Amino acid sequence: MDKFDRIQEIVNEDVNKLCEAEVSYGESWRQRGGVGAFMMLARKWDRIENQVNQHEYNIFTSFNHDPRKEGILDDIQDLRRYLLLVEEHITLPKE
Repeated sequence: MDKFDRIQEIVNEDVNKLCEAEVSYGESWRQRGGVGAFMMLARKWDRIENQVNQHEYNIFTSFNHDPRKEGILDDIQDLRRYLLLVEEHITLPKE
């Protein structure tokens, strides 16, 4: 499997997780508007930054020191999924 096939699998999993989350949470990620959506992204980034700061900002070393499912990888996945939601919303065709 090449890199782009693996990326496609990751994106497909993101879509599945976003669909599952929407059933439980709906559009709560943008409930407080654009500032709230930005702060949601910032909080996820802050969590990642806090973890990599302990390893001189080396994200690979950070993961190797904490490969738990709920570790830095979880925050990376959440941030990427939130970014997808934001991009979808801001690129929605205006009627």
